[in-house]
Amino acid sequence: MIRINGLALPLDYTTEALRQAILRRLAIPESALLDFTLFKRSYDARKKNSTILFICIIDVAVRDEAAVLQRFANDPQIGVAPDMSYRPVAQAPAQLKERPLVVGFGPCGLFAALLLAQMGFRPIVLERGREVRQRTQDTWGLWRRNTLDPESNVQFGEGGAGLFSDGKLYSQVKDPKFYGRKVMQEFVRAGAPEEILHVSKPHIGTFRLTGVVAAMRREIIALGGEVRFESRVTDLALEGGQIQGVALAGGEILESRHVVLALGHSSRDTFRMLERRGVFLEPKPFAIGFRIEHPQSVIDRARLGRFAGHPQLGAADYKLVHHARNGRAVYSFCMCPGGTVVAATSEPQRVVTNGMSQYSRNERNANAGIVVGIAPEQDFPDGILAGVTLQEKLESAAFVLGGSDYSAPGQLVGDFLRGQTSTALGEVIPSYKPGVRLGDLSQALPAYAIEAIREALPAFGKQIHGFDRDDAVLTGVESRTSSPVRITRDADTLQSLNVRGLYPCGEGAGYAGGILSAGIDGIKVAEAVARSLA
Repeated sequence: MIRINGLALPLDYTTEALRQAILRRLAIPESALLDFTLFKRSYDARKKNSTILFICIIDVAVRDEAAVLQRFANDPQIGVAPDMSYRPVAQAPAQLKERPLVVGFGPCGLFAALLLAQMGFRPIVLERGREVRQRTQDTWGLWRRNTLDPESNVQFGEGGAGLFSDGKLYSQVKDPKFYGRKVMQEFVRAGAPEEILHVSKPHIGTFRLTGVVAAMRREIIALGGEVRFESRVTDLALEGGQIQGVALAGGEILESRHVVLALGHSSRDTFRMLERRGVFLEPKPFAIGFRIEHPQSVIDRARLGRFAGHPQLGAADYKLVHHARNGRAVYSFCMCPGGTVVAATSEPQRVVTNGMSQYSRNERNANAGIVVGIAPEQDFPDGILAGVTLQEKLESAAFVLGGSDYSAPGQLVGDFLRGQTSTALGEVIPSYKPGVRLGDLSQALPAYAIEAIREALPAFGKQIHGFDRDDAVLTGVESRTSSPVRITRDADTLQSLNVRGLYPCGEGAGYAGGILSAGIDGIKVAEAVARSLA
């Protein structure tokens, strides 16, 4: 296959127009074109008030491929398409008795278990929360009735924290082995829309993800795996630096010398258990801040100009960074076009915000985290889990500021910038459920974070007109951007530095930051386990 990079097409192009563009680019007759596939499509909006074009990567099969490649030997945009097919690294021995354990069933644990099952290793998955549909009902209990289930919520349960998000499937991680393609293909096989294979910023959305995750679970079971819900791991069985198994909250002991630890970033009780057991941990940077909401139409006009609302472009997104005078970096995080701000706590009497979009992205507001980066050596040098303690402190304070009923504290951007208490909403109606209590957010974060965000918002307003409008709404707090801990592993074996057979992975271990990167990490660890067991 030949790969053509940077093929420009109008927004309303047809399949025939694409075909003709390929023929012109390769300067070949129609009879020489055997087949073509759209590999990736993004858009160029730099001239948004005159024209916006799709920029495509196309894989093409032609007659006499060698001759065509020879003609374009000096053209950097035309070359051989890479082989992205996935090949298992091992197959389980027929008489293998040991079954690997996978702790956690978010994206990382899901793909670790799926790959192990596909290679014949019959994994046992242990998930503290509930299956996806029951978990969805439990989560709505908080959003609609102010009732929190600490074991089944936005953070815990089948699908992990990524289930209640935008379902974004893009990442900036290096992926030389094309594991990301395997992740996408498995999602499509399980029912995700095929377009995620070629759009530049693919997403699935929460409601579609629930069915996809359930289908993948059924495949794991059909291949001999086992998935146990409401099975919280409370301890490790260790002997001479080797994992021997895990203990569950109900008292059951499961034996295995290969344990995949695919925790989420909110598994604070498990972090504390690992510290007590002497598993090597270290603090890592994360970020804290607020959610911000604007009318989606404001973002569309700023990003797409006269093409705002074009059906081929959908709801626009953004990515913003500002380096404040006090040395802090302020940036947008987990931007959700046409979405909602959601209650994301997993612990009683704490308030946490996050963002979520459905596949359609057609809600009234756009939202994103506006967060400030913090670092262990600068902000919480007193202990491995000091970052966890900081998160808990901020979330508890937010609960009180919001009225102690899981409502979130909020403030209008104009009032926040002027240091005034908000008392009434403007045009922007916050989407957070159970509700928002307006007031003063200056006490919701450390002073350095408030100072940096106050400086950043007007700077963002210069990049996106209306971003710092008076009636945009800030909602607090955004505290679980990533894990505050790294469960450090060996770069070659992917095992814990001091516990053999323990494979930390995913967001909770500090090795991923989203659905795609977590899925990729799950594949890597599954391969490491398979090589050890085969």
